[in-house]
Amino acid sequence: MYSESEIDAAIRAGTLTPDDARKFRTALAAQKGAPAVDEEYVRLLTGFNDIFVSIALVLVLTAVGALTLPTGVPGLWVAAASWGLAEYFTARRRMALPSVLLLLTYCAGIASSLAWFIGIHAGLWGAFALALGAAQPVVMGALLIGPAVMGAAAWVHWRRFHVPITVAAGAGGVVLFGLSLVVSLFPGLRADWPLLLLLAGLGVLGLGLKWDMSDPARQTRRADVAFWLHLLAAPLIVHPLFHMLGLLDQTAPGLARAGGAIGVYLALAVLALAVDRRALLVSGLAYLLSALGAVLKVSGLADQDLSITGLIAGGSLLVLSVAWHRARALVVAPLPRAIKALLPPL
Repeated sequence: MYSESEIDAAIRAGTLTPDDARKFRTALAAQKGAPAVDEEYVRLLTGFNDIFVSIALVLVLTAVGALTLPTGVPGLWVAAASWGLAEYFTARRRMALPSVLLLLTYCAGIASSLAWFIGIHAGLWGAFALALGAAQPVVMGALLIGPAVMGAAAWVHWRRFHVPITVAAGAGGVVLFGLSLVVSLFPGLRADWPLLLLLAGLGVLGLGLKWDMSDPARQTRRADVAFWLHLLAAPLIVHPLFHMLGLLDQTAPGLARAGGAIGVYLALAVLALAVDRRALLVSGLAYLLSALGAVLKVSGLADQDLSITGLIAGGSLLVLSVAWHRARALVVAPLPRAIKALLPPL
């Protein structure tokens, strides 16, 4: 069995042409009874050595963070070490899982250092400007650099290493610091954080769809970039949606709210089928279990038992996974031709 990274390496080495690789992937997918585009390949492992190296990297970077803690900015040291290690494991060895790990530790190091910088300097500048009656603009000036720095850090890393998850990591950093800025500018919006998260999630989803539409057949790295963006967008969309439906309350949801939650999940399933991405279904699974349990309890069919709801939800997803291509055909067929041209082929 050949991994996606090995096939890509063969293309770069000239052993396989892109057309040969496409035919090879199609042949493998045909053996599974599904089109290659529906497989939604994720390049995470090139072998067990990826896991071995990743464990070693975690130990090394944890030690770097602990040893540099007295400097006050261990995140910067971790980010620098992650970049240096990526020069070998990503740029030269092209190892999948270590590349993802090093990108995440790089972004986490930048984000933690940025949060420390904003917290310290916003506090100092705010205290200084308070006497002048102008604390708010100064604090906002400190916060404003957050989204810009995270976006720039991700862009620089992408230009050097082209790790597919980089775009999603950068988008996540921009969303995190961007929402912090918005809430600080407009404190009254704190109560509307679910709506803000939803809007951010829709923005990330739009970015993911843009990358997807640039490679509908999903034969290039652009499809991998889109995958991670969809994975980021899913919880940003699903969590606030179900929060608005009251599924995050301490009390069990009533029949109306539970039915509404199931309806939302079905709508997300239709969207997932149309764009051929499963992240939305996975992110909403916990909420679906809660809603199904409430429906079963209120209807008297069964107590709110995880085993029953798990059987229903899991069985439904298994059926959907087996009939994914046929279900996609039912969803995509009625769509206008212009929209079909932007979606992955059936």
